[in-house]
Amino acid sequence: MDKALKTMIDNMPEKTGKSLDEWKSILKTKAFAKHSEGVNFLKKDHGVTHGFANTIVSLSKEENNAPDDLFATQHQGKEALIPISEKLMSVLGKFGSDVKITPKKTTVSIIRKKQFALIKPATKTRIDLGLKIKDKPTGARLENSGPFGTMCTHRVKLSEVSEVDDELIEWMKEAYLKST
Repeated sequence: MDKALKTMIDNMPEKTGKSLDEWKSILKTKAFAKHSEGVNFLKKDHGVTHGFANTIVSLSKEENNAPDDLFATQHQGKEALIPISEKLMSVLGKFGSDVKITPKKTTVSIIRKKQFALIKPATKTRIDLGLKIKDKPTGARLENSGPFGTMCTHRVKLSEVSEVDDELIEWMKEAYLKST
């Protein structure tokens, strides 16, 4: 945890009248569709300043969206794709101890010093694997980044675990090695 955040959390009871855990309990009783709705609720109903309100809502969201929950949510209605996602994460995770697998709301980011791969359950029958391999030509299987835009340079569409083959693993390894 960074020093400024720790200081803010330590000062929260004095500045807001409640600890972070108390604020999290209050937020659990509400359902906000957007981050800003939670922030505005704390500001208007409880007189919390914007900085504290933003921090409380952000930290509350992190706690409520554990990586397993995010992964499960991504695959809701797409459960048949879970073995493909798990195989990709397994292979990517073995490239080095510096690999971080970070589930987000709709994707799983694979990060070294920078993100070098992105796993997205795109449809009910397809995973899109985004890779960042600068100056690599595209081909029939290794397409341009498509919907990933600048987050990745390439995309590979996967519908079966068997498609996580030697060719794909080499591309993933190349993306990993170029991510330093």
